[in-house]
Amino acid sequence: MSELAVIPFSSDLKSEFEMINKTWVEEYFTLEPFDIEQLENPEKTIIETGGDIIFAKLGDEIVGTVGLAKVEEGVYEMVKMGVKKSAQGKGVGMFLGKVIIDKASEMGAKKLVLYSSTKLQPALHIYKKLGFTEAVPEIGKYCRCDVKMELEL
Repeated sequence: MSELAVIPFSSDLKSEFEMINKTWVEEYFTLEPFDIEQLENPEKTIIETGGDIIFAKLGDEIVGTVGLAKVEEGVYEMVKMGVKKSAQGKGVGMFLGKVIIDKASEMGAKKLVLYSSTKLQPALHIYKKLGFTEAVPEIGKYCRCDVKMELEL
């Protein structure tokens, strides 16, 4: 979408990151301790550990967000992708996915991983279109996640 713009993380957007993600997580699941830590302290848990967070803006409104958490040298995890209901079906998720993949490459990632759920079929469809393939998830990594996907960069 040509009207979509990428907005970098700033402390004044922290509440948008938290609200967008709490909305979808609470709709389908229960917030886990790691969710609360990431959503309430994104600077400490994502940014300061070598990751990044971006937002999609449509007109004057922030409509989506996604994070990139550093796992180890060369490996990043795509985290907390969320799109407001009012903007779903408009290509925002695909836009965010493409931008965060490019950002991961710029940051030196060789592999990008993500964890999701079979309950989130629209998201899984986007990930597959972006080139992610299914991998075997680690037992107990996240309670709600029954899907792990990887993308070699």
